[in-house]
Amino acid sequence: MSNVWFTSDLHIGHDLVAQERGFSAEDHSEFLAEQWDSRIDEDDVVWVLGDLSCGKKSDQINALHWIGDRPGRKRLILGNHDGPHPMHRDAYKWTNEYWMVFEHISTAARIRIPRPDGHLTALLSHFPYTGDHSAGDRHVQWRLRDEGQPIIHGHTHSLEKRTYSDPGLSTQIHVGVDAWSGWPVSLDEVAELVNG
Repeated sequence: MSNVWFTSDLHIGHDLVAQERGFSAEDHSEFLAEQWDSRIDEDDVVWVLGDLSCGKKSDQINALHWIGDRPGRKRLILGNHDGPHPMHRDAYKWTNEYWMVFEHISTAARIRIPRPDGHLTALLSHFPYTGDHSAGDRHVQWRLRDEGQPIIHGHTHSLEKRTYSDPGLSTQIHVGVDAWSGWPVSLDEVAELVNG
């Protein structure tokens, strides 16, 4: 039986993000590969919730090779640093490259979270309803509207795994590598945070 996993904000090849995390870009990529490879099996589904790399053409190509070498069936929710995101005027130029690696590509999706009494539907997006790693919320035109559903997201580079939207107080689960020491996050771990 396959497992479902989540991760975000890998930023493969992004020198600045690697330095902020205490690595060279090369060591950062190797560290994240070790974390991924130790948890993910070939038949597992991995949702990458955006920002595979930093957006430069050469870095995106290298990041696509990097993720292509990782086990698992990969699905991508586009982030602001991903070439095919519709916020970029030349997004169409990247589409074929990304489809070579990912079996699903979109700006949002939904998933069922197991609960003791059945399940709960949560949304997947690169962006939380509210919150950012800068003073104000950026990319608001690409954020989902908060209608009370939990959201699983990346983007913030926060160490916090669970926050609440403002003012809706919806649960926001951050699956970025900054909050999880580089580890992909299992559906069970997400369910524990949503149900807790």
